[in-house]
Amino acid sequence: MFHQTTNWQSIAKHISETTKQTFQIQNQHKIAGGCINNTYHLEGNNQNYFVKINTAQYQDMFAAEADGLKELRKPAAVKVPKPLCWGTTGNQAYLVMEYLNRHGENQSSELGQQLARLHQETRPKFGLHRDNYIGSTPQVNTQENDWVTFWQKHRLRFQLKLAAPYSGKKLQSNGERLIAEIGHFFTDYQPQPSLLHGDLWSGNYAITTEGPVIYDPAVYYGDREADIAMTELFGGFPKRFYDAYQETWPLDSGYSTRKVLYNLYHILNHLNLFGGGYLGQAESMIASLLSELR
Repeated sequence: MFHQTTNWQSIAKHISETTKQTFQIQNQHKIAGGCINNTYHLEGNNQNYFVKINTAQYQDMFAAEADGLKELRKPAAVKVPKPLCWGTTGNQAYLVMEYLNRHGENQSSELGQQLARLHQETRPKFGLHRDNYIGSTPQVNTQENDWVTFWQKHRLRFQLKLAAPYSGKKLQSNGERLIAEIGHFFTDYQPQPSLLHGDLWSGNYAITTEGPVIYDPAVYYGDREADIAMTELFGGFPKRFYDAYQETWPLDSGYSTRKVLYNLYHILNHLNLFGGGYLGQAESMIASLLSELR
């Protein structure tokens, strides 16, 4: 995590200009939990805002996040924080959004229903109108008519190439074998381009006084199973979440295999972000998927 002095007055001025309401910072609290950005709660004039700060090189990452939040808010299916303003001040980039009060009551059933409704928002093509980021890794969203092509080119092969300098021949050769055979997992299943959060693990949702909320997205239009698979990757969501989703829109047969294909993308991304500790897991997942083709 970086340590630099932030020009809070410049950010407060931008908030005032955006909201057309004078904002002066009275209290500023650093919030723990982020592994990429520094995060803060700003208070003043009975107004509250959540702010992300990073170095100026992350300006486009924040612009992409704001765009993704806007996309997720359009269907009004699930609560998503409203992005207010973003930009740079000095050598830092920032993103300001509405502040939501966390609340302890379990509403995971409601989240399951709401996510199913979000996934019913569709488009003609897979991808998005712009590229964005998965964590701090670029995520290519070039639009495609065909889901298999999209997942081959813009998800697995992109991450595999990033990993090439330090992953070894085994991961690369088996990964390319898998990519060439991905179509075999979709002989009886044709997903539609659903609106996805894109990075939906347990750290990217919360329960607030306004109900469940999702944030920190990596938005695109893709197979809804990719979102559900991600929820299972790092500890999983409560059982009532999955029950509610299934009641609202049941998953298709074959999901248990396809979820490994989808979570491989995230494990490869973690390999690229955090290093070799994920190499064995990626190799094991590829081997498991290749064994399904024999």
